[in-house]
Amino acid sequence: MGAEFLKEIEQHAVIVTIKSKTEIVREGQKNKFIPFLIKGSVRVFTLNDGRELVYYYIRNSDSCLMTFTSIFKDYVSRVYAVAEEDSEIMLIPVSVIHEWLIRFPEINRVFYQEYDKRFSDVMNMVNDAVFHRLDKRVLNYIRQQISLTGNNPVKLTHREIASNLGTSREVVSRVLKKIENEGEIIQTKSGIKVLMNDGISMIQ
Repeated sequence: MGAEFLKEIEQHAVIVTIKSKTEIVREGQKNKFIPFLIKGSVRVFTLNDGRELVYYYIRNSDSCLMTFTSIFKDYVSRVYAVAEEDSEIMLIPVSVIHEWLIRFPEINRVFYQEYDKRFSDVMNMVNDAVFHRLDKRVLNYIRQQISLTGNNPVKLTHREIASNLGTSREVVSRVLKKIENEGEIIQTKSGIKVLMNDGISMIQ
């Protein structure tokens, strides 16, 4: 989009550092800014009776589609967004985004790219919840967190896994013990390590 657009970003963007586990957006909040993730990881979800339903994770150079789409209606967030790790975020005022959509129509392509990615994420989430047994979902979740953080073992509590998968801590504890006995994972003080079928760690 050229030098003019870069100059606009320098003029209007606010760069903030968000600590891990910090809430960035909450359901019902009036969105004044659109967040773009520069570095880190952000979990986007809704809450139902205190249980989380994770829609997708935002990664480096991504934006939150649900926040972006709110600017075309009532500006009210329908999701929560929480930093999974220490993250760096660029905030652009909503009023500026509206102006950019007219002046820089190429932004619409970015929006549709984000839509395609997030739609795929949500479809994968639905398929996982409907068609996979809980042990498969737990293992997929752990693998996802390893992919996001690059850490194996990865630090996850049983309660955290339960909250993200919409079940109870006790059930997750039983499932983890089962898949550990089957040789899929090892639970250590450092976290949960996922093994390959031959017993070798996913990440050396």
